[in-house]
Amino acid sequence: FNFTHCNIALTICSLIFVLPGTGSELVKAPSHINGTNGQPLRLPVEYNFNIQEVDIQGSWLVRRAMQSEPELLVTFTNRTSIFDMKMEYANKFSFHPPNASLQINKLDEMEEGEYKIIINIRFPYDPTPVTESKTIKVTVDVPVSTPVVHMTPTSEAVEDRDNVTLFCSVENGTRIQYQWLRDNFPVPASARHRFSQNHRRLFIAPVRKEDIGNYTCVVRNFISQKKSQPTVLNVFYGPYNLAVKSDHALRTGEVFTVDPEEMVFFHCWADSNPPNSYVWISKADNGTKVITKGPRFEVASYQLAHREDFMCRAYNNVTKKQDETRFTLVFAKLGNGKEKHVHEGTPLSPLAAITVASLLIIMCMLFVLFRKTCHPQRVIKNIYNRPLTEQKKPHLSGHEDATEDFGIYEFIAIPGKSEPTQASSRSLSQLDSVQDLHTTIYDVIRHIPETPSQGLLK
Repeated sequence: FNFTHCNIALTICSLIFVLPGTGSELVKAPSHINGTNGQPLRLPVEYNFNIQEVDIQGSWLVRRAMQSEPELLVTFTNRTSIFDMKMEYANKFSFHPPNASLQINKLDEMEEGEYKIIINIRFPYDPTPVTESKTIKVTVDVPVSTPVVHMTPTSEAVEDRDNVTLFCSVENGTRIQYQWLRDNFPVPASARHRFSQNHRRLFIAPVRKEDIGNYTCVVRNFISQKKSQPTVLNVFYGPYNLAVKSDHALRTGEVFTVDPEEMVFFHCWADSNPPNSYVWISKADNGTKVITKGPRFEVASYQLAHREDFMCRAYNNVTKKQDETRFTLVFAKLGNGKEKHVHEGTPLSPLAAITVASLLIIMCMLFVLFRKTCHPQRVIKNIYNRPLTEQKKPHLSGHEDATEDFGIYEFIAIPGKSEPTQASSRSLSQLDSVQDLHTTIYDVIRHIPETPSQGLLK
């Protein structure tokens, strides 16, 4: 038993695990491959055995989409070059044995189909060959070209009357997916917005004002994506939200109050496409009368009565729709410009008035609280009633600099035995400013005659 016998034994053991019925694949290949038109594509095949120790013989076949029977491309072995290849395929395919992979040099849509490889494998010491086959489906993706949007009708559409169809056209591309955008936002499906099965068409029935915008078609596949130029959808609509405004009148509901001395200016406006035509009408008891045409109406107060009723009518010449609004004009004295400004002020004016009133109330409350707490009148009175000699007396506090001791001091004098210096009840009764025991020390000293015990205060 030598080294050669050992190699033979290992080879036999390895073949046991790759023989059919053991659950292992001898040849591996993908089931589907996507390729790009005009680019090379490789169909990979892998062996699950040692190619140097076996003999193989195989062939590649193709069945294209329009063919019913497969067509032979090439046959091969593991030790010889390709033979029996048709001449028309010589430049389209490349093959390099013992590698069984097939190379498509330049892919086009005609090469789309099913490619099948059949391999006969003959193992050593086994005269019966093993046959393996794999099928690879090849699809060719063509990059999409820039789409073009076609709209019907080509002119503007009228709201609630016309239907619009948008169609996305693409010259090149395979397996295309379509998407519609309005002003760069996806168009959702709804009762009025419906799509064809592949979303190539968009139906809008009927069109309305909110359908106005720039429509674009986005096309994509596995290898590319393109976007069309915007297509503008214009819709005729209106009139909507008709209203009458005036800069010289005070409005209350449908009543405009104007100063008799001023010129009256009114403006009528409604949302509409195309713009509306406007008519101003005066209403009287016995009928109506057209005053003027156009969005602006002006009249002098002396030309009108004290109270008159008017109407503004808006008409869209394309949609054939109209709307009207009524109002009453009353002449009354509104005061000067400031009073008018208060009446015509913004909603913030009442809030500002409430804020100012609140601040005044708070200030008054603070003033009353300060007066009750600090007694400012009593302090001021004591300062002015204090004798000039007392204001100039030195303060013997024991400090060389007593400027920090200056101030107004208020004490409550309560007669008692513990006081070193007492004022007699007679003296206290003579004080004009003392009505109770709550007084300042300055008032008491001012009315008591100086005694020897008061010498320290001089």
